[in-house]
Amino acid sequence: MNSPKLNPVQPHTLPSQVVKDDEPVLVAAARAGDISAFETLVSRYERKIFRLTQNITQNREDAEDSMQEAFLKAFEHLQDFQGNSRFYTWLVRIAVNQALMKLRKRRPNVVSLDEELDTGEDMMPRDVEDWGPSPADRYAQTELAGILSKVIAELDPPFRIVFQLRDIEELSTEETAEALGLSVPAVKSRLLRARLKLRERLNQYFGRGGNS
Repeated sequence: MNSPKLNPVQPHTLPSQVVKDDEPVLVAAARAGDISAFETLVSRYERKIFRLTQNITQNREDAEDSMQEAFLKAFEHLQDFQGNSRFYTWLVRIAVNQALMKLRKRRPNVVSLDEELDTGEDMMPRDVEDWGPSPADRYAQTELAGILSKVIAELDPPFRIVFQLRDIEELSTEETAEALGLSVPAVKSRLLRARLKLRERLNQYFGRGGNS
């Protein structure tokens, strides 16, 4: 049986690439029972969600399971989505929760995102400063991808997840805070700590002025 088409009132087929403006249209169609609209959202975001769950779980099988479970839960609870944020932000929160559940099963003492961390948040009111070429740009360079992936994986989950969402997935600070249930200052602080930890680890590869 063929899946129903997108809402026939649309004058043309919606593009398959990520286009923020059409997200509410697809979500509304999916909420109305249009399975193909939800499938479009899945195909649009599955690579990003898998990359996120892989980064959290550090295990391909768990990452795939977490991604599938996140999309299933999102579909099952579409009627609960109020549209106060982007659908993608809401989906990220579900995916993070699913991935952390997998991680806790393997590592019961893993730090929770909700747990208070000694991040110095009260002592860092300023905005997070950039460090020149962004970590995302570094990550995109094939010859350095393996190195950066390794040091990212060594970050504690609360820092690693914030770094992944802000500097790799390029969510805004506000979207990251909403997706993780954190305050904006907490996101900024954790991002700063993640960048500093990465800078320290990566200094031997691209420290200023080179190394002797």
